Amino acid sequence: MKTTTVLAIALGLGSLAACKQSPQEQTADNIEANAENTADTIEANADNAAENVQANAENAADAVRNQGEQKADAVRNAADADGNSAH
Repeated sequence: MKTTTVLAIALGLGSLAACKQSPQEQTADNIEANAENTADTIEANADNAAENVQANAENAADAVRNQGEQKADAVRNAADADGNSAH
């Protein structure tokens, strides 16, 4: 869930609940809501980082495969040019 949405919901609920709460209870609720929002943001950032790491690893693996294919093709082409092909 987007941080702004969570924050908006928390503020809305906090406003409704604030009417019947003591100042200490309201402060405690705000602290709890802020901690929850921070935790959600940390988890979202970790998810994004993990996705980026995976994408980078996949790109690196694709590059290695491509280089291997190019080298193998170069060897095959050289063999064909020399007349040493098995074909």
